[in-house]
Amino acid sequence: MQILKTHYHPEAENLEGKSIVKRLATRSIAMQGNKILLMYTERYEDYSLPGGGLDDAEDKIEGMMRELIEETGAQNIKNIKPFGIYEEFRPWYKPEYDIQHMVSYCYTCEIDKKLGKPNLETYELNNGMKAKWIDIHKAIEHNYKTMAESKRKGLSIERETFLLECIAKSII
Repeated sequence: MQILKTHYHPEAENLEGKSIVKRLATRSIAMQGNKILLMYTERYEDYSLPGGGLDDAEDKIEGMMRELIEETGAQNIKNIKPFGIYEEFRPWYKPEYDIQHMVSYCYTCEIDKKLGKPNLETYELNNGMKAKWIDIHKAIEHNYKTMAESKRKGLSIERETFLLECIAKSII
């Protein structure tokens, strides 16, 4: 799978002498015309692709499907294809490591427009995460506005906005 971008957070530009933890994750790209299925997070005021960390030794496709179902209630997932990898180095919040090396494997897929019931984790519920079909260009515009104006933005908004732009350019 092609690497779309390697991003270094300003606090993770110099890796010399730093302890690094690697985390593998997946992101799902499900479209219906110009609409894309995204997670809106109230806490960070942003849109992101459904996805998350892989369990130890978990197959990437199985992990992608698990995360997509858990977060959105997606049904009838099919026609899964590799899209690309987004790699990032960013500060880590736990004391045993300085930096997190996140590798996100992104896949396109088809799903039913009607979603089932999600099974969100407690922190996701507390952050106000909700699955939403939205015009991809409106989601990009919203994320740019959040990056420019919000003090609540999270670390992942730059990754998510970059990926949304790549998707808009290559799929639509």
